[in-house]
Amino acid sequence: MNINGLAALVTGGGSGLGEATARELARLGAKVAVLDLNMANAERVAKDIGGLAVSCNVADPESMQAAIDQAAAAHGPARILMQIAGIGSAKRVVGKDGNAAPLEDFARVINVNLIGTYNAARLFAAACAKLDPMTDGERGVMVFTASVAAFDGQVGQQAYSASKSGVVGMTLPMARDLAQHGIRVCTIAPGLFSTPLLRELPEPVQQSLAASIPFPARLGHPQEFAELACHIVHNGHLNGEVIRLDGALRMAPR
Repeated sequence: MNINGLAALVTGGGSGLGEATARELARLGAKVAVLDLNMANAERVAKDIGGLAVSCNVADPESMQAAIDQAAAAHGPARILMQIAGIGSAKRVVGKDGNAAPLEDFARVINVNLIGTYNAARLFAAACAKLDPMTDGERGVMVFTASVAAFDGQVGQQAYSASKSGVVGMTLPMARDLAQHGIRVCTIAPGLFSTPLLRELPEPVQQSLAASIPFPARLGHPQEFAELACHIVHNGHLNGEVIRLDGALRMAPR
């Protein structure tokens, strides 16, 4: 699929991996809608790339549908969905006080990362399936964001790992489900990347994390994620696949 001229949605597009992906899509000629809860960030990115800033909660059906409709009104129906919005969590099952972790914390992460991904996917796919087919009968492509925590989650990452494992688990069946409509589905599972959240850690901690990566022994650049996400769009035979982007990192228990 040639990105140039196509409409694209990027959830979580106001910062980090989402921002890098929105910028790369725009560089390649896409009409980009930057979807984010933080409108200040979304507007900043959209202004830089000539895109559209849209307020969006991916886990809320009405909010997600409204974002899709608003973007379509400005750019035409989207053929590309980059689902990058997500949140993290670190809670031991049994805390130092001996009490069980709050169930609502687990549910919140599942709701945003897993249910939010499915919600965005189902609404995007329903709209995309109505479009005329392009080359090879293709109508659209979705790229989800998991994490290496889906495979080797650390202590305290129960909710985050479960949510990202769910994204991994639905990638192949969704690709098979949507094959009849010519919509491809792939997932990227990034390792340790230099995002605004990670850069808030003390410099020695960042250096220690970078040193744990076999090669290259550095944090990933958001641009590297963005380039892979856009390559998935270009490469029509990539479908139903989960790609680790982690420098051969395998996370230790803690």
